[in-house]
Amino acid sequence: MNSISPLLRGASPRNPLRLVPSRVISRAFISTAPSSIAGFLDFKPHDPVSDVKIDGFIRSVRAQKRYAFVSLGDGSSLESLQAVVPADQAEGLNIGAAVRLHGSWIPSQGRGQSHELQVERAIVLGPSDAKTFPIQKKYQTPEYLRTLPHLRSRIPFNSSVLRFRSEIMTSLAKFFSNRQFIQTHTPILTSSDCEGAGEVFHVSAGDPSPSPSTSKTPKPKPFFRRPVYTTVSAQLHLEALAQALGNVWTLSPTFRAEQSDTPRHLSEFYMLEAEISFIDNLDSVMDLVEDMLRHICTDFAGSRIKQELMVRTGERASDLATAEQVDQRWNGFLRQDWPRITYTEAIDILKRSETPFAHTPIWGKDLQTEHEKYIAMKVGDGHSPVFVTNYPRDIKAFYMRANAEDCNNSSPGTTAECFDLLVPDFCEIAGGSMREHRLDSLLESMRANGVAPSSSDDATESSQSAENNLDWYVDLRRWGCPPHGGFGLGFDRLICYLTGIQTIHDTAAFPRWYGRCDC
Repeated sequence: MNSISPLLRGASPRNPLRLVPSRVISRAFISTAPSSIAGFLDFKPHDPVSDVKIDGFIRSVRAQKRYAFVSLGDGSSLESLQAVVPADQAEGLNIGAAVRLHGSWIPSQGRGQSHELQVERAIVLGPSDAKTFPIQKKYQTPEYLRTLPHLRSRIPFNSSVLRFRSEIMTSLAKFFSNRQFIQTHTPILTSSDCEGAGEVFHVSAGDPSPSPSTSKTPKPKPFFRRPVYTTVSAQLHLEALAQALGNVWTLSPTFRAEQSDTPRHLSEFYMLEAEISFIDNLDSVMDLVEDMLRHICTDFAGSRIKQELMVRTGERASDLATAEQVDQRWNGFLRQDWPRITYTEAIDILKRSETPFAHTPIWGKDLQTEHEKYIAMKVGDGHSPVFVTNYPRDIKAFYMRANAEDCNNSSPGTTAECFDLLVPDFCEIAGGSMREHRLDSLLESMRANGVAPSSSDDATESSQSAENNLDWYVDLRRWGCPPHGGFGLGFDRLICYLTGIQTIHDTAAFPRWYGRCDC
């Protein structure tokens, strides 16, 4: 039976239903009382407030003869809430336990917290064995915590990082909505290799375990009609959607089967990607990236989450960049007019440098990490991000538009209208380009890169199409493809950069990288 139907019985136009005042008061109280530990830490009344209920997880317990002092967290705050529990209510209050505490919120007599919870009744909702609980109050190394991906988010700073991810997503949605961009969902499974580098995970169905093959064993039927991979980028599908919706964006998981075990690489990570329709030059794309990153840092200025990310205490401080370095990074994003130099200018700067690089800078070769760090420090003065544009076409993807101005400048070879965004300490975090929207030019570029579509007149070129279906992408150029461009930003790298975390493995809740997928 509907829970409100008894209240409605007997109600009529002449005898309307009358609300019970006490229920109205109760609902009003519920709507205004803090609902999280972060809310209670900000709730500082002069007089005690009774009938308070707080849910959370025990971070630490200090037991004395008459009372137990419990530090409580719920993921909403880096700081813990202190609860004073009578000894007769403290049974089962172990580190890691999920509890509900009833009592009064009163001004604290101790140091470190303006108020505390004077507990009258404690209920253990989820018990925990303190002797076996792996997450302890004492310092534990990031390497050890990576072996516990299902538990390490309970570390207060780690939960702050995850909240920061969530709040940045909200900020990004607001940014793009205000600019009339449409958020879209692109597929994770694809028959196209966007980058053409072959660093993809192949998707198959059925039992992966090998079985002895015999002449009588039928060959399993493929689940899909053609080879399918996990996506390395949403870009190609975003270009299709942009022709229907205009300016579009997405924040979605991407995958790279790159055998790199470095602090800057994940096998599964999130990419923020956007496509802008009807634009004529690369400056529009770079302007969007610059405005977006500046918006994020402006949006969080003075926020609780930014203040938490700057906290450095105990041994854990050595695992992070200093608060001064991180603050400098935020201020760098807030600067106006980020420097923009061409790849050719960057090579000249590197060649004039007296720094002994392990890799000699050569025009036509990709910039190495040491080169990118030097450019970010030299051109950006160690503060501002730096755009490097117009890379050689031969080292960039097939879909990038050739630079029409090459004949008017001093470039030794053909370049593409593209950019990488370099930041101090961390190198590249974003890249973008104008897309080749002209059919004949795109086909020429695809042939040069060995990814000609199956519809190509040259049968020898179409042999690769079975492994990389790009026919549909070429079709986009046949029917109403305007000039357009876009970018992709490594979301996990951005989190790493703005929090001071030293390795990208610690920015994701459940990281996957070469050799590691622990849960």
